[in-house]
Amino acid sequence: MSEMEYVGIREFRANLHKYTADRDTPITVTSHGEPIGYYIPVRPAPQARDFEALKKAATQISDLLRQSGVSEEEILADFQKARHHTSEV
Repeated sequence: MSEMEYVGIREFRANLHKYTADRDTPITVTSHGEPIGYYIPVRPAPQARDFEALKKAATQISDLLRQSGVSEEEILADFQKARHHTSEV
């Protein structure tokens, strides 16, 4: 885990969007160098976001395969052929 970031209250308030957007790690908010609070981001579990992204990617790949007329079996055969060729080198 990375070291906690310390940010002054004025800086935090002035740049709230910067400190709260797409952040996974907490921030210690300080006043005159002393901690006065913590910002702890609350987001959906990364696994849930990752799973949704994976489902979207799978749908897009299926659409591309259907549009191109290439089957999953053809891709698998090409992969196995390339893998076999790489292991011989």
